[in-house]
Amino acid sequence: MALQKGTSSPRPNEATPLLRDEPRSIDQDVGSSDTLTDSGRGDEGEVEDEDKANQHVGRIRGLFIMLSLCGLMFLQASNLSLVTTTQSKIAEDLDAFVAASWFTSAYMIAMSSTTILAGRLAQIFSPRSCVLVSSIFFGAGGVVASQGKTMPVFLLGRIIQGIGGGSIMTVSLILVLELSTKKRRGLHVGLINSVFTMGVSFGAVIAGALLPITGWRFLMWIQGPLSLISGFGVFFSIPKTFTGGDEGEGSISAKLARIDYLGAFTLVASVVLFLFGLSSPKIEYIPIIVSIFLLAGFILIEFYVAKTPIIPVTVLKNPGVLLSCVAQLGQMASRWTVLMYAPAYALSVRGWSPAEAGSILIPTNLGFALGGLIVGGFHVKRGGSFWLPSVISYTLFTCTFVLLSQISNEHTPAPLYLLAVLANGLCIGASLNYSLAHILHLTPPSTHFMAASLLTTFRAFAGSFGSAIGGGLFVRVLKARLETGFQENGGLEGREELVRKLLGSPALVQFLKGVEKRVAVDSYVGSLSQLYVAASVLALAMVLVQAGTGWKAGKDPVKGNESGSESEEEGGLGVEDEEWEEGMEQGV
Repeated sequence: MALQKGTSSPRPNEATPLLRDEPRSIDQDVGSSDTLTDSGRGDEGEVEDEDKANQHVGRIRGLFIMLSLCGLMFLQASNLSLVTTTQSKIAEDLDAFVAASWFTSAYMIAMSSTTILAGRLAQIFSPRSCVLVSSIFFGAGGVVASQGKTMPVFLLGRIIQGIGGGSIMTVSLILVLELSTKKRRGLHVGLINSVFTMGVSFGAVIAGALLPITGWRFLMWIQGPLSLISGFGVFFSIPKTFTGGDEGEGSISAKLARIDYLGAFTLVASVVLFLFGLSSPKIEYIPIIVSIFLLAGFILIEFYVAKTPIIPVTVLKNPGVLLSCVAQLGQMASRWTVLMYAPAYALSVRGWSPAEAGSILIPTNLGFALGGLIVGGFHVKRGGSFWLPSVISYTLFTCTFVLLSQISNEHTPAPLYLLAVLANGLCIGASLNYSLAHILHLTPPSTHFMAASLLTTFRAFAGSFGSAIGGGLFVRVLKARLETGFQENGGLEGREELVRKLLGSPALVQFLKGVEKRVAVDSYVGSLSQLYVAASVLALAMVLVQAGTGWKAGKDPVKGNESGSESEEEGGLGVEDEEWEEGMEQGV
């Protein structure tokens, strides 16, 4: 490691943050194969350089890290959407029409419950080790699911995949934040989001096209070897010197001792029970109530028991962080209703083939990628507040759901519908980039690592909420509409089995005739409209939550500067007014 001449290099300690904003410099070309880090902050008067990354790798290593990481992200994202176009066939083979919504819910619940743990483990064991283990879990889960002859075995494979998928998302963001400069951070985050959305788009299309040729079991199995190739690619590309923080030092036993097992158990159990209760065909209140008590227990453990909390107490006490996470949760939960049910609309209402239905995700995910890239490339090129842009993008996102709730029928021209989902993706892609930049402004630099990890966790929660809760709402409404429709058109008797199959197989609608097809189409149209109305209400509430985050910057306490602290206190209202005005200017 080479440091800038004239700067001090104090020995790192437990308080040294992983994501440091201090300037760094090297005396040699970054093409070196070693990881270059800076362990200390220079003189107090030294000007911060926003064009330096926290850690550096050589160009060749960086290229292989990028390619391998993009491969993992693509697999993880495509795994989400391929179920939307293969669901009907899987449900038919496993005789699981009623439980078809669990194909995605099982994966998303497992991913949500492990995402934040992955961020903590990356601190202790390093991102290098975590990405390898997560790729092994992800690949193994695909193999198990491909061999499942019964519903429980298939869901077990999906759960194993979810555990690996949650870690992949977290480690990807960690690597981006560590290896990118502030000026390019927004662009790189946009690129990661683009790879993710490409996987969602093309996963559904590829799965729909290959399903008649290879079958769904091969589509699940092939994820195993591909995941291992990408995982080992990232593992060997990241040098051993790449750090995950000072907690990564020591023996294996010492690292294991730093894990907050009680906090991890209560957090995971709380998430699993809460999502299980809401995603069931009939809402289960007992698991939800138990999850609330477990969440309260987790918070108490983090505050008063854990020596090394999973979530730093300073982050838990920051209202801006918590509001940002809640806003991200609600917005992305709304977004998942489009990702999960736009293909169902194409299959059931418009009668498209599985491959054509999967292609409906291309424009919305293209918009997602463009939104992140445009914002990251042209606006998020500095540190500071992005309060107003985030509120505006959230508001426009809400408007797209109002439009979708009105045009999700068989009479809407296809180009108009594709334009609507494109706008939906464009708005959420922009808002995600703004949200990340704004939460980094709200938090002290020493907590950026876990703040970003927490935001990623809530984003993963959103997938579970959107697919599980949205799926539960959609199935309940669809079931009621089908039963009512058939009851009013010849009676429900003898059609119970048809209702059961229609709940899990939207493609079945196009094979029906006469009054049965009319009832099925109307039921799907009504259910989709009600789903998008609910999504718009949730998105509107999240606009208000995001507005409540404020724009005051988070700062690390300056040690050894007692006089400075006193002078700030004496300044009183004048200093706060200056910060308010500066924050508003940056927010605009």
